[in-house]
Amino acid sequence: MKLKSLVIVIAALMAVFAGCKTETAEETKEITLAYVEGWAEGPAMTYVMKDMLESSGYSVTVQKAAVDLIFASMARGDVDAFMDTWMPVTHGEKVKKFGEKIVKLGTNYDSARIGLVVPQYVTIDSITELNDNAEKFNGRIVGIDSGAGIMKKTQEATESYGLKLELMPSSGVAMLSELQKAIGENNWIVVTGWSPHFKFARWELKYLEDPKGTYGETETIETWARQGLETDDPFAAELLANFTLDDSQMSDLLLKMSEAKGNEAAVAKQWIADNKALVDSFMPK
Repeated sequence: MKLKSLVIVIAALMAVFAGCKTETAEETKEITLAYVEGWAEGPAMTYVMKDMLESSGYSVTVQKAAVDLIFASMARGDVDAFMDTWMPVTHGEKVKKFGEKIVKLGTNYDSARIGLVVPQYVTIDSITELNDNAEKFNGRIVGIDSGAGIMKKTQEATESYGLKLELMPSSGVAMLSELQKAIGENNWIVVTGWSPHFKFARWELKYLEDPKGTYGETETIETWARQGLETDDPFAAELLANFTLDDSQMSDLLLKMSEAKGNEAAVAKQWIADNKALVDSFMPK
């Protein structure tokens, strides 16, 4: 009889512990975010979002990849969300390619722009003046990774304007390194540029006028997600959708992140503390 009672007690305890384990597992939700290394705004926003989600009980995985791979991974369901989708020009075709497999959650910045960028001391103001000054630019346009939307648009601009300069693929980091070196030596350089980006706070730069409109007008930076995230995880989807920054907020975040030197998570945490009211407004009610 005592043995039977002991068995019942043990079984009851096992059921309790099993229930606790299940409850704990349910409380810790997992989510995967992705960004393109070298694109200043993407990592900055992603690390802020990572901290916000972790503070809400999530286990967050952050992946770095090329933009084409990120969209493909999102369409397969391997990545939950990407906060650096430029619309309608830069990433419009990529979004169209995957159709209903990915969905827009919200707009996080509404004053984005892409184009060709030169230091302020360069004495030309338009893309139409590049050919007459090709030698001063060493006959090249310094680009970023070849799969980036801005590279495709720059190739279109090269053809549209009949440019004699060669578009040189590199990376976001390599482009910034060349820009810094040229400015330090007061040399002429033209690069593929976009804003928001901390380079505009660090150096005096300007966009070359684009009379043919190849690069389009002002773009929006949007958060896109895999199909089904809104149903599977409405809290995370709403938080991602609510995240939006104005010019001053974005500039402040990017400038601080540019000095992170590998401590992006710590910078994100401090930025959140410094902007508590703003961050609280993003949280689902």
